[in-house]
Amino acid sequence: MMNSLVENQIIEFAGGKEIVNRETLSNAFNMRCEKFTIKKKSFVAKYYTKKIDDFNSVVSETKSLMYLSKKFLSLFPSIKYKSKELLIIEYIKANHIKNSDYQEKLAKKILKLHMVTNNKYGFSFDTQVGGLKQPNNYENDWVNFFLENRLNMIFEEINKKNPMPNEINKKIQILMNDLNNRLPQNPKISLLHGDLWEGNILFNNGDLVSLIDPGIFFGHNEMEIAYLTWFKYTDHNFLNYYSNTIKIDKDYSHYEPIYQLFFSLLNVHLWNRDLYLKDTNKLLKKII
Repeated sequence: MMNSLVENQIIEFAGGKEIVNRETLSNAFNMRCEKFTIKKKSFVAKYYTKKIDDFNSVVSETKSLMYLSKKFLSLFPSIKYKSKELLIIEYIKANHIKNSDYQEKLAKKILKLHMVTNNKYGFSFDTQVGGLKQPNNYENDWVNFFLENRLNMIFEEINKKNPMPNEINKKIQILMNDLNNRLPQNPKISLLHGDLWEGNILFNNGDLVSLIDPGIFFGHNEMEIAYLTWFKYTDHNFLNYYSNTIKIDKDYSHYEPIYQLFFSLLNVHLWNRDLYLKDTNKLLKKII
C-alpha cells in the first residue's frame, strides 16, 4: 500500500495534471515499482511499501543514477523526481526483442562502464542488489573486499536467518579461508553495474536502449562477466568481443565459479532457496 507522503509527492510531481494508467511493474523486497502516465508521457516510480531497516534502496539507487548520469548521457534512465521516499525516472520502452548481434551490442555498453576506473575497490556509498545492502567500504585489496563485502556478507545473512546444510557451509568456509590463493590479487579496477542480469538489460526492436536498477561499485570486471555467463545470457560471442578491448585473464575459467557462487547465494537468500541451494552445491563441486 502506498503511504500518503509518497502519494502526495507523486501528485506534486504531476503539477495538477491528471495521472492515468497506473500499473505495478514489480512488487518485491518491500519495494514497489510502478508505471504511470501524465499527458501521454510515462514515468516509473519506486518507493517502499514497508520500511524494515535503516538502509534506503530508494536513496541508494538515486545516488547511483546521479553518478552515472555524469558519465553516460543515455545509458541509464534519467531522474525526474527524487526524495528520501520516492524516486521517479523516465520510462524506457522495451519489448525485449533482440537480434543475433545482441551480445556484441551488450559488450560495447558494458565496456564503457568497465573502462571507468578508480584507485580503490568499493564506492563512496553503499548500494543495493534486490533491496539488500551491498557494503562498499573502500579497500586497496580486492580479495579482502570481495570476501568481506560480498561473499561472507551474504553467507552470514543467509545463515543467521535460515542456516544452509552443513556440507555447503563447510565448503564455503574452506573456500573463504583459501580465497587469497584462488582469486586475482589486485585486478584492474572497473566500474560495475552491480546487478547486471537479464531483467536489467532492456532491448527494444533489436537495440539496447537502457540498463536499469544499478547498484554500482568499483570492482573486478570479471565478476560482472561471470554473472552474465552464470545465467547463460552471454556465451563465447560476448567474451570474444569483450576481450578485444579488455583482455580476459587466462585463468578466468578457474575462478569464474567463485564469483558465480556469490550470485547463487544471493538468490538463495532473495528468491528461491531450494532451487539455488542446488545450484550452489553444483558450483561448490567445481570449486572445492
